[in-house]
Amino acid sequence: MKKIIVAIDGYSSCGKSTIAKQLAQYAGYTYVDTGAMYRAIALYALETLPLYSPTPLLPLESLDFLEENIHLTYSPDLCLNGQPVESKIRSLEVGNMASKVSPIPAVRQFLVAQQQAMGQAKGIVMDGRDIGTVVFPEAELKLFLTARPEVRAQRRFDELVAKGEHPIFEEVLKDVNDRDYRDTHRDISPLRQAPDAIVIDNSDLTREQQMQTIYDIFDRHH
Repeated sequence: MKKIIVAIDGYSSCGKSTIAKQLAQYAGYTYVDTGAMYRAIALYALETLPLYSPTPLLPLESLDFLEENIHLTYSPDLCLNGQPVESKIRSLEVGNMASKVSPIPAVRQFLVAQQQAMGQAKGIVMDGRDIGTVVFPEAELKLFLTARPEVRAQRRFDELVAKGEHPIFEEVLKDVNDRDYRDTHRDISPLRQAPDAIVIDNSDLTREQQMQTIYDIFDRHH
């Protein structure tokens, strides 16, 4: 049975990572969370680049700087310069910084090259915001996930509460809407639906319903 590339794009807090992980497990494919890669660079910026004030993000505009100072690996969780970072990259602060570093051309060039290399052998499920439009425009299956902003904000709110944080719903909703605007209006690789992507609005679907829908779609495409 032939292996394919599955590209999953969509808005924040649509469950892209969870869906992609489950689909990869179902298919026996490799899973790559590209959003986590951008968040790792955002974490690096927050922890290291204030030393470069008053222009702390300026070093990220250099591909040479990125290649020399940032090393991302999976073993199996994402590691930044040899250190596991999964528990650190899911905060609102890192998410907001990720939206600032992701439009930087050198950052995108740096990460897209790594992502494309990961997919050369196919048999991969990759989620993000420009996978079906930029990273793998030739992907055999493209999914675009969406949900109402209020639904996505509630999901994010619940995640933060479960981590022991004390978010304010209105602030989480504003953050969701702000990120939507930044993601869809950035100059480089904005979030948009690929013409051949299958749209899934999971606002009112249970996790079981949406996964069965996606499994059925996958089975028809490989």
